[in-house]
Amino acid sequence: MVITGASSGIGAALACHYGRLGAELALIGRRAQALEQLAASLPARCALYPLDVRDEAALHAAGQDFLARRGCPDIVFANAGISVGTLTEYVEDLAVFAETMETNVLGIVRTFQPFIACMRERGQGTLVGIASVAGYRGLPGGGAYSASKAAAIAYLESLRTELRGTGIRVTTICPGYVATPMTENNPYPMPFQMHPDKAAEKIAALVRRGAAYAVIPWQMALVARVLHVMPNGLYDRLFARAPRKPRRTE
Repeated sequence: MVITGASSGIGAALACHYGRLGAELALIGRRAQALEQLAASLPARCALYPLDVRDEAALHAAGQDFLARRGCPDIVFANAGISVGTLTEYVEDLAVFAETMETNVLGIVRTFQPFIACMRERGQGTLVGIASVAGYRGLPGGGAYSASKAAAIAYLESLRTELRGTGIRVTTICPGYVATPMTENNPYPMPFQMHPDKAAEKIAALVRRGAAYAVIPWQMALVARVLHVMPNGLYDRLFARAPRKPRRTE
């Protein structure tokens, strides 16, 4: 299987989960040393591709290399993502908006693209996109992240309907808070926060069952449903002064 964002967080936890089961892995991430350390800890064959999913040529080349070496994967996890606070009024945040959309949306498209043809020919395969409950409503100070995850949810739904009847499953996973480097600096409470290993177990179980769409954990699924149907006026009043994720200042 193929996993992007494998150098930490949910991606690394997925690699550990499936690696212990003996799966052959393609691990994709930006930090070569972290990928090497992860691969050394696993009792599995690992092909390492240190790259950024925004690099279309590099990601396509990695896909072609994996196909040539190992053949068509059974599961592809498009997990790579970034989360940083943004405010539209700051001109320097325009580049952060672009980076977030490139990573969290186009990164999924570019991850899946090399493998759809072989899965279609084989009549079997699973494409898993990691979105977020942040895609349900626009979070103040998190416009780029919420917009990217909402776009990811819509894209994955389009892909799922496009591939219906081909034998290719498309699974959308919307995690709540997971204890990863992306959340460690959040200046607000994170209810129902999961450890990455627990999140990986839940995701693997959903993939095994052939789920089309799921929010994890179940408590966050209830919260997401309430937020989704909450009237705009009430939502605006409740969240206008909510704590915000820090902007990138470097």
